[in-house]
Amino acid sequence: MGNYGNKLLPVGLIFPFAIGYLVAPNSIDSVKASLEESPKTVVDQVWQIVNNDYVDSNFNQVDWRKKRQELLNRNYTDKQQAYKAIEQALQTLQDPYTRFLEPSEYQLLSRQTSGELSGIGIRMEIDSQTKNLVVVESLKNSPASKAGIKTGDRILKINGKPTSLMSLEQASEEIRGEVGTEVKLEISRQGQEVSQLTLTRAQIEVNSVIYALKQEESMRVGYIKLNEFTSHSAKQMKKAIRELKDKRVSSFILDVRGNPGGLLFASIEIAKMWVEKGTIVHTVDRKGGDKVYSADGTAITNLPMVVLVDGNSASSSEILAGALKDNGRATVVGTRTYGKGTVQSVHPLSDGSGLVVTIFRYYPPSRIDINKEGISPNIEQDLSAEEQLRLKSNPSLIATSADPQYMRAIAVLNQKQSKSPRL
Repeated sequence: MGNYGNKLLPVGLIFPFAIGYLVAPNSIDSVKASLEESPKTVVDQVWQIVNNDYVDSNFNQVDWRKKRQELLNRNYTDKQQAYKAIEQALQTLQDPYTRFLEPSEYQLLSRQTSGELSGIGIRMEIDSQTKNLVVVESLKNSPASKAGIKTGDRILKINGKPTSLMSLEQASEEIRGEVGTEVKLEISRQGQEVSQLTLTRAQIEVNSVIYALKQEESMRVGYIKLNEFTSHSAKQMKKAIRELKDKRVSSFILDVRGNPGGLLFASIEIAKMWVEKGTIVHTVDRKGGDKVYSADGTAITNLPMVVLVDGNSASSSEILAGALKDNGRATVVGTRTYGKGTVQSVHPLSDGSGLVVTIFRYYPPSRIDINKEGISPNIEQDLSAEEQLRLKSNPSLIATSADPQYMRAIAVLNQKQSKSPRL
């Protein structure tokens, strides 16, 4: 998932920063009942986690023990005062990725990393020409598919509110809600009367992997778009690779443009699907301990491939792209990646809030420090401001002839194919 700046934003937005993290086991088991529940409880929990786990044992030259005395000597009249004090203490570390999450933010992050949400199971977009809210996909076995909602259906109203006045994010928020609650939609389909539907929200597995067979002249290309690294991403990636192989593709394009990252182990598992042997990533903790994660001979395919990256490809995306590039497994096309070379763990706190804390630095197989530098592509292919705007406003143009980076990837694969021995 990603680092979302100072506040967490709804699922589906492009985040200004990115994070790769581990989800810690219930390290603070909803603080023992014997402990008196007070704002200081959470303050001390945060201090203890940072003291034990933070990657920089010098704490950015801050006297961290003295910081604990300062924090616990204060009187907090409510939780918000304690939260503010925690945030101020964490700022002294000068690490944008170590941050405190209020309960609502922690819950949102937990849902995002789980790869699940409560809703009705549709993907939507705003048609760039008509400005209508249109269904792009109705997920299999979801409340939406069971209700007969199909690709191309227009959503006119949600809970009686006209969608013409909503942004895509506002519409998504209106549709989401607690499992078992209802949402009312007004649906328009070409050639039919407007219909009113009432759907019951359910727990939905978010599809972070989108894939398709692309016929590009003589090539059958398996195109895979990986949007984020959730707990379901590896399973979805394996399914995508296998189904495209069954369709006899001759090569692959893996698109991680705009992917802000997510779970560390999801990126490692996905890398193993492409890399037969070699190092995937090194992680280094506060004591200098170097742990190496390597491929284990379980790659699903060795077909030629290109990886598409950009300045918003971050964290777990960089781990994956770095492993594929440094092992010579893929040609990386696009622009320099974001440059986030640290790993965070996520800790639940006793009052429902949470803490994200940096615990490792990571390095690709080359051991080059990519933090604040990013990974440079094998082939640089930038997009003009006009091209970026066109693709952003009309996502259906991504991975088509209107997408210069995709077309450059096709050219690379064409060249690889022409050099392959013919039997």
